[in-house]
Amino acid sequence: MKKIMNAPENYTDDMLRGIYAAHADSVKCAADDLRCYCIAHKHPGKVAIITGGGTGHLPLFLGYVGEGMLDGCGVGGVFQSPSAEQIFNVTKEVENGAGVLYLYGNYTGDIMNFDMAAEMCELEDIETRSIVGADDVLSSASVDTRRGVAGIFFLYKCAGAAAAQMKSLDEVLAVAQKAKDRTRTVGFALTPCIIPEVGKPNFTLEEGEMAMGMGIHGEPGVWNGPIKTADALAEESVGEILKDMPVAAGEEVALLINGLGATSQEELYILSGSVTKQLNAQGVKIYRTFVGEYATSMEMAGASISIMRLDDELKALLDAPAHTPFYTQV
Repeated sequence: MKKIMNAPENYTDDMLRGIYAAHADSVKCAADDLRCYCIAHKHPGKVAIITGGGTGHLPLFLGYVGEGMLDGCGVGGVFQSPSAEQIFNVTKEVENGAGVLYLYGNYTGDIMNFDMAAEMCELEDIETRSIVGADDVLSSASVDTRRGVAGIFFLYKCAGAAAAQMKSLDEVLAVAQKAKDRTRTVGFALTPCIIPEVGKPNFTLEEGEMAMGMGIHGEPGVWNGPIKTADALAEESVGEILKDMPVAAGEEVALLINGLGATSQEELYILSGSVTKQLNAQGVKIYRTFVGEYATSMEMAGASISIMRLDDELKALLDAPAHTPFYTQV
């Protein structure tokens, strides 16, 4: 294990101290708890959106807290869920009197702790709604049990823009639900990653081997085999997405090519070109393409491909301005 850090057990808190020091004008912590990550400036009367999840996926989850997107994030240890108390303390800090939307990934620990936080909010007369991102096509045949991965970025962006437009809690939830229903992701890993407190890879791939459908915590995929070309990966991934979520010729989509932590921008753009070629061949129009690291897995090499079917409402929300320390849309 070669990492720039102090003690492995302090990895998350040291990372957060660095972010707060660098971006004190944008974010702060609540309740004297580094892991209660909040936007620095409140907007009275606006629906607050809160996410949460483990460290190791930056800029997911806390990276999307900022103007035009999210208001707070409960931060867990590496690949661990934040506590219900942390989520509750974030909620109390950022709620603006218009209700709170909990928007996070479909993982058991997160669901349990967000549900507990919602119960605590009910006792304080804070109205909440919840929705989970569940876009990972290859993780399950059922949408209800799929993992939430990079496609949750589209939910953050669209719901955050709706909240910034001062829409009601139910309207913001409806936007998030629409984005969820129209988003699918397929990912693949080329190498494992190392959790600091474990000190060794979280799974094994042989030389020249890759894993299709691997989860962002090292969850098993659908096959391990020889590394395929970008064109072959794009063909298989787009095929799986369109089989699950048909997109008609002439429809417009947003495309997200996401790096998992150790994949170069050059490789991501090669993959982007291959995916674009696949979609163009089927008559699907790409309205916008996002290329970069949006949801990582420590230093895992690999990528994911997310597609969101668009309508006029989602296009406008996708284009709305946003500014966080990790993402800016002008």
